[in-house]
Amino acid sequence: MNVREVAAPLYGAKFWLQLVGVMMIIYGVLSAMTIVGLIVAWLPIWLGVLLFQTANAVEQAYTSEDEPSLLAAMGKLKTYITIMGILTLIGLIFAVAGFFLGGLAGLMGA
Repeated sequence: MNVREVAAPLYGAKFWLQLVGVMMIIYGVLSAMTIVGLIVAWLPIWLGVLLFQTANAVEQAYTSEDEPSLLAAMGKLKTYITIMGILTLIGLIFAVAGFFLGGLAGLMGA
């Protein structure tokens, strides 16, 4: 199996990687316009840049059959997925805590 065959699925999703990257960067810029968002705005911008770098590395790997570029793309995609997984877990923890505290507050008020 050559590099082109391995990179083909990601190369086919290159447009979507770039689109989501642009949306993440725009979201980060818009978040930076608020006081609270200013603290965390770097995160979606960083994620957007990671997706753009992934798309560029996949394109280079696919067109020139460059194995190091494919490995770089996979590493950047791994970093993106890891960060999104951690953020999702943190969001779920806050949601469950909010649900629990809201229910507790409702019981205290009754």
